[in-house]
Amino acid sequence: MDLKRADTDSRWSTAPCPVLVTDADGTLVALNAAAERLLPGITAGVVLAEAMPGWPVGVHDGVLEGVRGAGEPWERGYEVHPVAHDDGTTTWWLTENTDARLAETALRTERRRAQFLAEASTALLGSLNLQRCMQVAGKLAVQHLADAALLITPAGRHRVPAMLCVRDREPEEVELAADLSEVPGLAEALQGFPPVPSRWIDPASAPEWLIPAGFGDVGSIVVTPLPGHGVPAGALVLLRKAERAAFSEDEEIFARLFAARSGVAMSAARMFAQQSSMTETLMRELLPPAVREVAGAEFAGRYRAALDSERVGGDFYDVYPAADDSQESLVVLGDVCGKGIEAAVLTGKVRNTLHALLPLASDHHRVLSMLNDALLSSHHTRFVTLALASVSRPDSGLRMRLTCAGHLPPLIVRANGEVEVVETIGTVVGVLPEIATTTVEVTLAPGETCLLYTDGITEARGGPLGSEMFGEDRLHEALTRCAGMPAEAIVEHVHMLAAEWARERSHDDMALVAVTAPRGQRLSAVGGSGRGRYTAA
Repeated sequence: MDLKRADTDSRWSTAPCPVLVTDADGTLVALNAAAERLLPGITAGVVLAEAMPGWPVGVHDGVLEGVRGAGEPWERGYEVHPVAHDDGTTTWWLTENTDARLAETALRTERRRAQFLAEASTALLGSLNLQRCMQVAGKLAVQHLADAALLITPAGRHRVPAMLCVRDREPEEVELAADLSEVPGLAEALQGFPPVPSRWIDPASAPEWLIPAGFGDVGSIVVTPLPGHGVPAGALVLLRKAERAAFSEDEEIFARLFAARSGVAMSAARMFAQQSSMTETLMRELLPPAVREVAGAEFAGRYRAALDSERVGGDFYDVYPAADDSQESLVVLGDVCGKGIEAAVLTGKVRNTLHALLPLASDHHRVLSMLNDALLSSHHTRFVTLALASVSRPDSGLRMRLTCAGHLPPLIVRANGEVEVVETIGTVVGVLPEIATTTVEVTLAPGETCLLYTDGITEARGGPLGSEMFGEDRLHEALTRCAGMPAEAIVEHVHMLAAEWARERSHDDMALVAVTAPRGQRLSAVGGSGRGRYTAA
């Protein structure tokens, strides 16, 4: 059929989409006007499978990609749908799928980006260490967005800290001696202002401090803020080499999405570091002090919070060494109602109040009464039990004045292993308008010990059935075997027994303080001569 155009069949010759007709051998016999415009080099008589790479062999659907029509500035794609006829000819209808193909490509790109952002969020939030978080963000940026990335945190007064990441290199912490105004939009990004478009930034004008050593020529730059929780977390600078395509507008938008996730993670890490620092500072004041020898007497203490996740609780102890050998050292052991941080807050208030009342420490009842008044005037309804011990050393041994306010009575471990209960009683502090107390004086011979403890020791539940309390009897029995032992060994032994008894079960806070009379000649004071809460050197 020697025709250039088949116009004998008006049913398809004027169709708006390209149509071609082939015989049984695949030779083109006719095409319509739309096909001529699309394929100006294709004429009747050619074998389509040879003239057009990708043409489907056989009578079945196919796809033609990369078709360039006459005068077309871009390549297009078509779906090929054949219709076979009884005479052996086949009519091929071509429908353009360029828009659908572009949409599918865009959808695949967005899916990859969404997957990357999800994985990036997981990786970024996997650490609450700021430097580690910045390293992860920089590595992800050079893997998926750029050839180099610079994460700049809000500048200090004299330095600009940053994390530099370059492809195929390890992240590096740097301090930039930089004028941020040399990079358009960088100073503004650090303040949280919207980014400037990449096309506004001339790569040739990039300052030396911005370009990593050995990086080469910069082809394009993106500067975008790192938004945080309420305040900017910093700025992200992305660099691409000159041989790579410049950042497109779509890529800039994607970079901002990545920067938003990075900024949130960095901000969370920074807040965690600040809170940890503040918590550590407060904990140092709330934790019981380390104690040791004072004026020849041995002091030792142990503390364990009720919750393993908490470092502080409602039990506490303090040792206030005497100013000189003629005065008394004061030991305080207390138990605030409750557990955890709330109890620890009141513990801190009680300890600070007692510290302020040190000048009155010779009168136990007066100190406890004034503390009672202070607690009654506060907004909380918690109470505290206390044991006070004033320790002096007139000659050999120790003289102790002991007062309990609603607390378990102290125990004396004599040299022969006998355990005595000091009969001092009193009302709890912070409940009644007036409190009643009884002060008892005891003397410790060389090597004898007085033990102050909280109910977390005796009420620890455990044993074979897991519900039996450690109890006073077991404590007394344990102490009979501690005769002549140093104070440090006694508190360690009792604490270990109670902890083993409770094992992993729930228990109350535990606190112990042991005071042991010196065994040898009189020694001078250790730990300073000024009044105040005793802390380890």
